[in-house]
Amino acid sequence: MRRVNGIDAVRRAVSVYVAARSPAVNHAHHHGRLFEAALFSTNSTTNNNSSARSHWFSSDTISGNQLTRAATNTFAGTMFFSVAATTLTEEVHAKEPLQSKFCPKDVVLYQYEACPFCNKVKAFLDYYNIPYKVVEVNPMSRKEIKWSDYKKVPILMVDGEQMVDSSDIITKLAKKIHPGVSVGDDSEENKWRGWVDNHLVHILSPNIYRTPSEALESFDYITTHGNFSFIERVTGKYAGAAAMYFISKRLKKRYNITDERAALYEAAETLVDALKGQHFLGGRRPNLADLAAYGVLRPIRYLTAGKDMVEHTRIGDWYSRMEKAVGVSSKIEA
Repeated sequence: MRRVNGIDAVRRAVSVYVAARSPAVNHAHHHGRLFEAALFSTNSTTNNNSSARSHWFSSDTISGNQLTRAATNTFAGTMFFSVAATTLTEEVHAKEPLQSKFCPKDVVLYQYEACPFCNKVKAFLDYYNIPYKVVEVNPMSRKEIKWSDYKKVPILMVDGEQMVDSSDIITKLAKKIHPGVSVGDDSEENKWRGWVDNHLVHILSPNIYRTPSEALESFDYITTHGNFSFIERVTGKYAGAAAMYFISKRLKKRYNITDERAALYEAAETLVDALKGQHFLGGRRPNLADLAAYGVLRPIRYLTAGKDMVEHTRIGDWYSRMEKAVGVSSKIEA
C-alpha cells in the first residue's frame, strides 16, 4: 500500500486528458480504459506484473463507435479533475510491497488444487508476490508427501523449513517477511480468521455437493485440475460425486445446517456487514482475514454455488476488490 504523490497524480491525470484528445489514439481501446478507470475508481493503478484485470468487467465490451468525440473530451476533462483530487488524498489498492531481502528464496507448496485451505495459502503468496512452486498431490496415493510425517495438505517448504496447517503457515510466513512487525495480535483480525476456519469453510461442501448435478460439476473441476491418472479421473468424477452428494447431507447435520444456500448467503452477508463500509476487513487494504476468506471462496467462485452467492448477496464488490488486489498468481514452474 502506498500514497500517490500529488504531482504524480496531476501528471497522470494530464496524460489521460491529453491521450483522450489525441487523434492517434485507438478509440475503442481508449474508451474502454477510461470506463475501466471510472468503474474501478480513480485511485486504482494497474501494474502488469502485479495485478490482473478483474473477471467481473472487461473493457473490451466498450466500443469506440458508441461514443462521440465530444463525449470523450468531456469525460476526459472530468477524469482530469477527479483523478487529481482523489489520488491526492486516498491510498492506492495494490499488492503489498515486500523488501527483497525478506522474500523467501525457495518456496514449494504441496497441495490439492481445489482445497480451500491450500487456496488460503496461495492467496497470501500471490498477494505478497512471493514466487512459489506447486507440487500437486495425488489424493489417492499421496506419494508426493511420503517424505513428510504430516500427511495432510497444505505443506509449505520455505527455504528448507516445513510449515503445516494453513493458518499457522500464514502467521509464520507473515512474521518471516515482516520482521519486527506485530503479527497475530489484532483481536478483530483473529476473530474473522477464526470465523473463516470454523464456520465459512464448513458451509462450502454442503453447497458445492448440494445436488447430483452440482456434485458432478464440482468433481469435474477437481479431477480436471488435480493430480489423477486417467482411470482415477474417470472413476473419481462419477464415484466421487455420488459419494460426496450423500456425505454432504451428513455434513449438514453435523454443522446444524438446515438450508445450505441460505447458510452460504448468510455467511456472505455477515462478511459484508463486518466491513462496516470499508473496502476490506483490514480497512484500505486486505488483512490476513480478507486473504483467508478470499482464499477459501476462490475455488467455488465460478461453480454454481459461487455464482448463486454473488447473485443473491452483496459480496460481489468485496470479492472483485480482492481479486484485483491479489492480482495474478506468483506461481513459477517447478
